[in-house]
Amino acid sequence: MSFKAIAVDIDGTITSMDRKLDLIAIESLRNLNVPVVLSTGNILCYAHAAARLIGVGGIVIAENGGIVSPGFDTVPIMSESIKECQRAFDILSDKFNLIKLDSEHRKTEIVLRRNFDVGHARQMLHDYGFKVEIIDTHFAIHIKSKEINKGTGLIKAAELMGIGPKDFVAIGDSVNDIEMLELAGFSIAVDNADIELKQIANFTASSSYGAGTAEGITYLKEHDLI
Repeated sequence: MSFKAIAVDIDGTITSMDRKLDLIAIESLRNLNVPVVLSTGNILCYAHAAARLIGVGGIVIAENGGIVSPGFDTVPIMSESIKECQRAFDILSDKFNLIKLDSEHRKTEIVLRRNFDVGHARQMLHDYGFKVEIIDTHFAIHIKSKEINKGTGLIKAAELMGIGPKDFVAIGDSVNDIEMLELAGFSIAVDNADIELKQIANFTASSSYGAGTAEGITYLKEHDLI
């Protein structure tokens, strides 16, 4: 089977932990003969800037699936989950000294510095019955809707492209990539990936970060999967 597109996370998957792009991974993505969709927990302008810098397709998934954009000059498809996330933030703020990140640009979720007890915060939101979840991507803490994720973003991106989620290969490193990898037809985890991701991946690279993504793409080519 040959897959028709690649969905790939950015931070920790094609970058190092200091967010430097891996040039070998970038070259591997540029040389593909199938569309590449960047899928990130970061903000939309970051996703579009990365897509242009890397030289891949126009469709991007941002804010962990909360935003799917058909292209740089188009109107993005956006969830309406920010109000519930803000209510959860207000409750947690009574207990923790929370510091928002990119707050002026976030449209569907709230992102925080990693300086508080996430386990305690999760229990508080569970006790209050919030329909949001807290995700730690190792770069930041995300308060996001339980109903929105990179998997739902992948479904919408596939729809825009006229294909199905199973036509994608998905590549990632963190727990916020789980739904995307589960929905894709083939999944790749880089070696620095969270254990939960490695457990569901069809292929786990022996290399970390961008080198792992390049290794995964080589595996796909050697097995005629793209």
